[in-house]
Amino acid sequence: MTQTRNEPADTTARLPFESLPVHPAGQSFDMLAGVTVLDLTTSVAGPYATMLLSDFGADVIKIERPAGDDARSWGPPFHDEQALWFTAVNRNKRSVVVDAQTEQGREDLLALVRGADVIVTNQPPAVQRKLGLDYDTLRKERADLIFVSITGFGLDGERADLTCYDLIAEGYSGIMDITGAAGGEPQKIGAPAADMLAGQDAAMATIAALLGRHRTGEGHLIDVSLVESMTRFLTCRISPYLGSGDVPTRSGGRDSVIAIYQPFDTADLPMTLGLGSDAIWKRFWDAVGDPDYGARPEFRTNADRRRDRPAIVARIQEILRSRTRDDWLRLFAGARVPAGPINRVDEVVSDRHLQERGLFYGLEDETGRVAPQIGLGIRIDGQASYGRRLPPPLGADTEAVLGALRTAHDAD
Repeated sequence: MTQTRNEPADTTARLPFESLPVHPAGQSFDMLAGVTVLDLTTSVAGPYATMLLSDFGADVIKIERPAGDDARSWGPPFHDEQALWFTAVNRNKRSVVVDAQTEQGREDLLALVRGADVIVTNQPPAVQRKLGLDYDTLRKERADLIFVSITGFGLDGERADLTCYDLIAEGYSGIMDITGAAGGEPQKIGAPAADMLAGQDAAMATIAALLGRHRTGEGHLIDVSLVESMTRFLTCRISPYLGSGDVPTRSGGRDSVIAIYQPFDTADLPMTLGLGSDAIWKRFWDAVGDPDYGARPEFRTNADRRRDRPAIVARIQEILRSRTRDDWLRLFAGARVPAGPINRVDEVVSDRHLQERGLFYGLEDETGRVAPQIGLGIRIDGQASYGRRLPPPLGADTEAVLGALRTAHDAD
């Protein structure tokens, strides 16, 4: 049961994940089977990157200091005494505790490096060098090593050694300045967007580097920064500024290049509506029973409609308030007009379409322990990937992994 560490479990409450389908551990993709990843990261970005690699079949050994990954304590809420933030980005991994400050710990770590294809770290470059866990040092242990660095600002430049979190990266990137209501305060995105984007970038680059190594036999140094991953997310806002000089401002999402592309109220619940082409514009006005308005010559192109956006928005808003959201969504689905609800998180998780595609599930191990999981969201050959292992307790695999390593060393 999910509980804080200081409160007794409520044995009568049913948790949301308990209504999800349960899958036994061991059903992930296998494209990266045989690839060993040494995960030296903490928090979100690095663990998310290595979890993505594990979902494609890589064997991920999570190296933790004796205190463990920082995210293990990011709660409440907790489930089975694990913070659910940790649970979200650490399936499929083996946890090995190594104290790299000791002689034995350093020896064990270097032995693991020699057997790894990929190393992922999120320490700033000065700390990497201080600990002897930088690319130049570790490639001496394995020449074809793929070394992945995920930092706030990258491995060079005047900010390289500054510490950084998702919040800081969002501020640097510009996303906070254009998020929020017109005239309101800047807002952080409601999820660790910079972390997740950087983690995804790191996983993508790693797969490309593995393919390159297969062709050339050479290793690679991959340098990913939270700020640059988050900034690239703004590509479609930065490009218009570069070509026009117009600086985007907060608008509550009501300033798209598409004339009608925003939330609207209905008779009960809000909805979204995107009239992104001339054909969709016509279908919308046919669907709402006012084709003459849509056919007016002053609304012929998107550029024309942008000039008259306030008047058009007011007209659409008046129409949409006449019926319920579900009524409109049924009508627009039949007319092929892009529209949708504005879901709460609980509504997203209970979305039957997403559940049927395997996005939300419980993962069960051989002991019967079940952990909630959010899937990869990628289907290959018609199949979804489910986890091979539950997120590991701290140090759960230390004895097995290091014991095998030392036995092999003694045999040599």
